[in-house]
Amino acid sequence: MAYELSDALIERFQTDGAVCLRGVLSPDEVALLAQGIDDNLAHPSPRAIVASRPDDPGRFVEDFCCWAGNAAYRRILCDSALPQVAAALTGSRTVRLYHDHMLTKEPGTRQPTPWHQDQPYYNIDGRQNVSFWIPVDPVRRHSTLEFVAGSHRGPWLMPRTFLSNEARWFPEGTLAELPDIDGHRAEFPILGWALEPGDAVAFHMLALHASGGVDGDVRRRVFSARYLGDDVTHAPRRWKTSPEFPGLAERLPAGAPMDDPLFPIVWPRG
Repeated sequence: MAYELSDALIERFQTDGAVCLRGVLSPDEVALLAQGIDDNLAHPSPRAIVASRPDDPGRFVEDFCCWAGNAAYRRILCDSALPQVAAALTGSRTVRLYHDHMLTKEPGTRQPTPWHQDQPYYNIDGRQNVSFWIPVDPVRRHSTLEFVAGSHRGPWLMPRTFLSNEARWFPEGTLAELPDIDGHRAEFPILGWALEPGDAVAFHMLALHASGGVDGDVRRRVFSARYLGDDVTHAPRRWKTSPEFPGLAERLPAGAPMDDPLFPIVWPRG
């Protein structure tokens, strides 16, 4: 499937680091993706985590890298308009699948997702990358993903665990700390959109983003699709990345292209 992407939207992605794409998935694709998420929730992988506190009245569940065993995920990741849109937004000739990430907040989940950048948690370097945040349920404005426009231009900021605020990735003091965005919201150019099923938000992996909890009458099932462009290379870490790719460092040296079966080329389609 093709998706009409304007030059203005591509320019906005390059400037702001995040854009809203209305109707990027068809109703049939949304239904397929919802089925895939429900199958994932019923049969979580060993990588699945509960990211909410025990006293939270709801439940926040995440899972990663499930596309190989989830046919619905593979269809969306490879055969929808997403690879084509990824190429256009990043300006890359080729697009590789990096990984999938399922995020479900059950009704009444209070646990917010704090402000962070994704790329410092990863094992990659490079600018040509994009993630898609795709809900299969309606998302209200106060529960949506928010961004600080322009933050994808850097710098890299310290990644910390969401619940305990620990620096388990880069050692303490090696990266700058995040600013207090929630305490000074008026000082930041914050972007966010209410979304309907079929809509998606595309964002750069260095864009600062966060989201809130959900109301007691709604469920928020979200699928994130992450893609890599031509300039992305492997950056092995001395610590466990999120997600981790066991054995990859033995196959791909530092600075090598992400040429591995874990990251198939999905654009152009062969």
